[in-house]
Amino acid sequence: MRVYLAGPEVFLAEAEAIGAAKRTICAAHGLTGVFPLEAAPAGPGWRGIYTTNEALIAGCAGLIANLTPFRGPSADPGTVFELGLMRGRGGLICGYSNSAARFGSRTLGFLGPGARRRGDGSWEDAEGMLVENFDLADNLMLEGGIAAAGGLFVAAEVPEAARWRDLSAFERCVVFLAEALRR
Repeated sequence: MRVYLAGPEVFLAEAEAIGAAKRTICAAHGLTGVFPLEAAPAGPGWRGIYTTNEALIAGCAGLIANLTPFRGPSADPGTVFELGLMRGRGGLICGYSNSAARFGSRTLGFLGPGARRRGDGSWEDAEGMLVENFDLADNLMLEGGIAAAGGLFVAAEVPEAARWRDLSAFERCVVFLAEALRR
């Protein structure tokens, strides 16, 4: 049972080591973790990377996405695309975040003094756009897609220094996915 391991860890200097640790956890639970960097790009440049990653996803039964906020209040957009691609393919999806702060409060913190209250008590940004605030860990489409697919979303608070390296929430997703795929 192959599972694609999506997330912004691919940008870390020690990405290969993180991928190996994730694959080891998967193997301990009877899964084959597929980390994006383990296959050579199918061609030159960014298109080769895209083509390879899409093919890797197509060869997997499920996906675990690291949805820890990345360079802003929400998850990495490439990871979000991969999650949606697997959802569209009908695979089982899980997600985790190493930040327990809620999406609405993270967004307000990101906006800073540019955010203001509307007459109904909701918040908007400086352009008058509503700030999504459903007390979710991230955008409603991410959590909604995971729930609709019968998956699991785990949000855990870890020390800032361990944000990209703590694999506790990831392992909870692996255990869930391994049990679900065996059924």
